[in-house]
Amino acid sequence: MSRFFTTGSDSESESSLSGDELVTKPVGGNFGKQPLLLSEDEEDTKRVVRSAKDKRFEELTNLIKTIRNAMKIRDVTKCLEEFELLCKAYGKAKSIVDKEGVPRFYIRILADLEDYLNELWEDKEGKKKMNKNNAKALSTLRQKIRKYNRDYEAQVTAYRQNPEQSADEDEDKKSDDSEGSSSSDDDDDEGMSAAAFLKKKEGAIEGRSKFLKKVEDEDEDSEESDDDEDWGSSGSESDSESDEDEGKYTSLASKFLKKPGTEEEKRVMEKKREEKAKKKQDRKSKRYEDDEDDNEGGEWEKVKGGVPLVKEKPKMFTKGTEINHAVVVKKLNEILQARGKKGTDRAAQIDLLQLLVGIAAENNLGVAIDVKIKFNIVASLYDYNPNLATYMKPEMWQKCLEYIDELLDILFANPDIFIGENIAEDSENLSNSEQPYRIRGCILTLVERMDEEFTKIMQNTDPHSQEYVDHLKDEARVCKIINRVQTYLQDKGTTDEICRVYLRCILHTYYKFDYKAHQRQQGPAGDSKSEQDQAENEAEDSAVLMERLCKFIYAKDRTDRIRTCAILCHIYHHALHDRWYQARDLMLMSHLQDNIQHADPPVQILYNRTMVQLGICAFRQGMIKDAHNALLDIQSSGRAKELLGQGLLMRSMQDRNQEQEKIEKRRQVPFHMHINLELLECVYLVSAMLLEIPYMAAHEFDARRRMISKQFHHQLRVGERQPLLGPPESMREHVVAASKAMKMGDWKTCHRFIVNEKMNGKVWDLFPEADKVRSMLVRKIQEESLRTYLFTYSSVYDSISMEILSDMFELDLPTVHSIISKMIINEELMASLDQPTQTVVMHRTEPTAQQNLALQLAEKLGSLVENNERVFDQKQGTYGGYFRDQKDGYRKNEGGYMRRGGYRQQERERNY
Repeated sequence: MSRFFTTGSDSESESSLSGDELVTKPVGGNFGKQPLLLSEDEEDTKRVVRSAKDKRFEELTNLIKTIRNAMKIRDVTKCLEEFELLCKAYGKAKSIVDKEGVPRFYIRILADLEDYLNELWEDKEGKKKMNKNNAKALSTLRQKIRKYNRDYEAQVTAYRQNPEQSADEDEDKKSDDSEGSSSSDDDDDEGMSAAAFLKKKEGAIEGRSKFLKKVEDEDEDSEESDDDEDWGSSGSESDSESDEDEGKYTSLASKFLKKPGTEEEKRVMEKKREEKAKKKQDRKSKRYEDDEDDNEGGEWEKVKGGVPLVKEKPKMFTKGTEINHAVVVKKLNEILQARGKKGTDRAAQIDLLQLLVGIAAENNLGVAIDVKIKFNIVASLYDYNPNLATYMKPEMWQKCLEYIDELLDILFANPDIFIGENIAEDSENLSNSEQPYRIRGCILTLVERMDEEFTKIMQNTDPHSQEYVDHLKDEARVCKIINRVQTYLQDKGTTDEICRVYLRCILHTYYKFDYKAHQRQQGPAGDSKSEQDQAENEAEDSAVLMERLCKFIYAKDRTDRIRTCAILCHIYHHALHDRWYQARDLMLMSHLQDNIQHADPPVQILYNRTMVQLGICAFRQGMIKDAHNALLDIQSSGRAKELLGQGLLMRSMQDRNQEQEKIEKRRQVPFHMHINLELLECVYLVSAMLLEIPYMAAHEFDARRRMISKQFHHQLRVGERQPLLGPPESMREHVVAASKAMKMGDWKTCHRFIVNEKMNGKVWDLFPEADKVRSMLVRKIQEESLRTYLFTYSSVYDSISMEILSDMFELDLPTVHSIISKMIINEELMASLDQPTQTVVMHRTEPTAQQNLALQLAEKLGSLVENNERVFDQKQGTYGGYFRDQKDGYRKNEGGYMRRGGYRQQERERNY
């Protein structure tokens, strides 16, 4: 029998005494939990041989334990896998089971698992929340367990009738088996069931709990040796009292009821409480005094809990050390070695680097070593947040800006310093002032990372708070740093670096409306009120700046991404300032729409923003069809918010996991760069209304009428389904009401719905030249209402005077004449103009409603006949008769109707 698992005999207890120290033997512990004090005895341990029964039953109990753990966390897939393994293991143990009988713990798991699966099956809400794999595993496992339990139906029923008795029998049987086996002690730990194992350990736990309780009391209540003597007496007294109490009380409840005590007993108890409280207070005061003494001595230091992963901080220089370049560089490398390691205190690392800068400055080691250390300080500030999703704290952000400004000041003041990523550390020159200083590093990389951190700060700040405004004020400082780096790189940088810094400057310029340039275009500038206004007026226009930067990138850039971004920003800036033709031509010449789907997501978001701005610009210029075409792709998808990088849609959250959601959030555009989505939708719906309503009136009876805008038709259907029509409130309701008025040719009502105080506040006042846009809208509504009126009521008139139309729609006569002439030329209106009388004479060639229906019926019957003839001819082996031309209809020839190809072929033969 192994000596590690014995409960301790007299001889062992005597031999275990060494001096005054007693090594206690853990009761019921296994080999893995032995204290390290017994490591010398491991050589004497003998190999234990177990029976086949114990091995098989241990395998079964381990699998059952795994199944129960999976049941606790509702992992049905794991339950299914382990159940299949359990069935296989039980099959291997079949010979042992035939001799010993089916073990109770096996019946218990079968019954519990079936009940558990039935519970899950009846929980309808829980089943809906299950993932696909668990739901599939649930149905499979439920069928398997029901089929499997048929062989053990009697045992399972007996267990369910009396589960407690079954558990006790199992424990008794297991304990008897373990006592009879040759390796009884090993079986106690490994070959027995879980319930029996737990029951046996209860006694040991109870015995140890008393001792632990008293140890706690010793820490809290006792410091004298008398308390040690009280433990044994108190334990014996409590045992004797419990034995006496067993026969005293008739019921368990009466034992715990409060008993009325005598006055003397009460006084004694009160006195004991007072003494105990006094002792406790004395101990507290004594501890406090000890702590103060320790603090005065200065030997103890309060540390954070846990195991320190970094053993100690790199120490600064010892006394008497000569501070020179080599020593400082060595110390710098020593500090940087901890960078990126798990458990490194990043704040302490930054403090050490700042201290090193001060030491270098005190010893006048030169600007080169100063630049090198500050490069590493900025890099450490960026590494302070290891998670990409988190952003810099405000104090770290301000430190970062200050250090970059200091770096730029040093670089401008010392033009003999050369920095670059390609300079190796071995070839650095930090000390020899006779030669140019060479330092490994890249100021552009630091500035690009700074710009990304600024974007991250704006993304993670509430846009409706004052904090966002405070952070936005830092953009001027960021732009100033970018301009300084741009100036520096124009002298010393490569072409690629200049293109990269130009793109950073463009990205901070393209979305801003230049009000000063706009005012200068409107008229001569008056006397400025302040010097700041004069300086801004004399500054370079944003249009000239964008033109200069973008043209340099077009000519010099060798990467497609930077050029693509520059083109899109240039188009966006043109469109924002109403330069429609330049923006349109640049978009068409670049051919970006052909391969933009292969670009990365940030560039695609920029493309979507540019197309939207292009559509809004076309709308302001009165190009309604171009505006609709530009906005169609974004608005028809129903995901404009997501495509523009202005937020995530809740309905598409289910398609993403948590990691994808984080990536999407990092792509979002900061709030101050957002495009107003309500303005965008309004512009699109008004453009669709001006195109769709005349088209619907012209093709009212056409069966093959196509939709120009599905979203606009959807809004019309929503408006028609409303049971109660009240005055419009939202922007969509205003557009729907205006569409209904335009359909009737009532342009004034349409105008009132489109241009009013509500719509001005929501949409039209957001444009730079709101009055100009409103006047353009009124004119477009008048013209399209005139066209709609003529399409709708042309069958009613024999002739109509253009003067009446001019008065009705408040348009001048040449405009009315122009609109009607275009309609006649495009064969939209079957009429002619009588110039002397200024009237429109209708030809009445438009079919009536009944004639339209007859024409539709004739067309459908013709197609039916044609299809039947084709089928008949295919069966006969010939194919003749009518041949439909794709564009020009039927063409007549001597031999009947022939296709366009055959017609042209015969003409060629005649020509030859």
